[in-house]
Amino acid sequence: MDGLHTFNSLTLADLSVPAAAGIGAAALAVGIAVGYLVLGSLRGRSLAAAREEARRIEDKAKDEGRALVERARVDAEKLALEKRAALDAELEEGRKELRESERRLTKREDLLDKKLDTLTAKEEHLSRQQEQLKAQEALLAKRNEEVEGVLQQQKDRLLQVANMTVEQARQELLVRIEGDSRQEMAKVVSKIVEEAQNEAKTKAQEITLMAVQRYATEHTAEATVRAVPIPSDDMKGRIIGREGRNIRAIEKATGVDIIVDDTPGVIVVSCFDKIRQAIAVESLNRLIADGRMHPSRIEEVVEKVKSEMNERVLKAGKDAVLEVNLRGLHPKVVEAMGKLSFRTSYGQNVLRHSIEVAYLAQIIADQLGLDGTMARRAGFLHDIGKAMDHEMEGGHPKIGMDFAKQYGEKEPILNVIGGHHGDIPSTTFYTPIIMAADAVSSARPGARRESMEKYIQRLNELQDIALKQPGVTEAFAIQAGREVRVMVDAKRIGDDEAQMVAFNIAKRVSEEMTFPGEIRVTVLRETRAIEIAR
Repeated sequence: MDGLHTFNSLTLADLSVPAAAGIGAAALAVGIAVGYLVLGSLRGRSLAAAREEARRIEDKAKDEGRALVERARVDAEKLALEKRAALDAELEEGRKELRESERRLTKREDLLDKKLDTLTAKEEHLSRQQEQLKAQEALLAKRNEEVEGVLQQQKDRLLQVANMTVEQARQELLVRIEGDSRQEMAKVVSKIVEEAQNEAKTKAQEITLMAVQRYATEHTAEATVRAVPIPSDDMKGRIIGREGRNIRAIEKATGVDIIVDDTPGVIVVSCFDKIRQAIAVESLNRLIADGRMHPSRIEEVVEKVKSEMNERVLKAGKDAVLEVNLRGLHPKVVEAMGKLSFRTSYGQNVLRHSIEVAYLAQIIADQLGLDGTMARRAGFLHDIGKAMDHEMEGGHPKIGMDFAKQYGEKEPILNVIGGHHGDIPSTTFYTPIIMAADAVSSARPGARRESMEKYIQRLNELQDIALKQPGVTEAFAIQAGREVRVMVDAKRIGDDEAQMVAFNIAKRVSEEMTFPGEIRVTVLRETRAIEIAR
């Protein structure tokens, strides 16, 4: 039995089929031996019982031995199958790698064959081209010889016919060549100028459009209120007062002219100084609402409104400086900028225009690699002279430049203020930038408005300038005066001369007219051929 336990403890996976059969035979022998031992130990019993017991034990031992042998055989076959499967898998993997390598080699061989064919075709093509070039060179050399001979013959013939010497013929040829060259030179110059203008215009449009797109502002025009509504005609009499003392007191305290006419429901306040005009309008509104109208009350209300207006002016200036993010401005400069909130130009608020120009100038300067902060400061202060130009003689550029210099501004700010309308030469790159930003802000839709009389006058002036040019037959101002179309006589004006006509018209318009933005001059030259079929 100990032998049987020892056999069961063995690892059957480590046994092969012959080894398992040997172990089974040994177990059978051990079982027989044990049977004989049992028979010996049972001496004294009956022989039949002993033999029966021995046979039973022997049969049991044989059954266990056969079971162990079968189990060992099954395990051995299973292990052999697993090893064979693993070996087959390794072999299959190796075959796959070999097939992949063979495929790559085949593909590389095909690629090399294609490259070889391509190189061969290129070499053949180059060889053919070289042969063609040699043939062309030989043909050109032959033709050059023929041309030289023909030219010499023509030269001799021309000398005979014209009865001219070689020097005379040379001079005549030079004169003709000079005339032809001048015409060709004019065409080349016209083409170069056109290309340069187109390139510069394209670049300028890109920068300008980008600046306009990046800075968004309200496109509204303003006008300072001049008319003051009154509830009844009886209030007109109270405003005038006994012997006109009330209206005189208002005009003296505010410095404006008050017009009271037969127009029902309103009185008109007239003054060049928009701040004084605003003070007068506000004072009248308060006096009308209050109902008390006498000189002492008028002076009291006007003084109170003046104090409030000064605070509004200073606040407007500080808010504008804060909006454009500038530092180091003198308080007087801030106050002057605040006054611009009451100043308009063609209906456009000058302070909002200055803020808009500041941001546009900064964007343009940044695109050109210049100091954006300097451009923003110059754009903000460029129209500061308009805050006091009604009080001093001279144009607002000169007044503004002197005022800014007095309160600590330096170059290039001073050159921008004084030269943004071309009154003085530009000494800095920032001046033309401010001029461009000023034009963009003034010319955009809705920024400014003008009277119908001035509008019609400007269109007529534009057409008259164009019609004064020689060869011009008709001229039409279109697109609200932004473009003039000029028709010229095709018999008198050639294509190259048409360019000069456009240039001369544009130059005269720039010199003789004042306008926001730019005006396009388009010259049209038309040739018509007319026949009548009968």
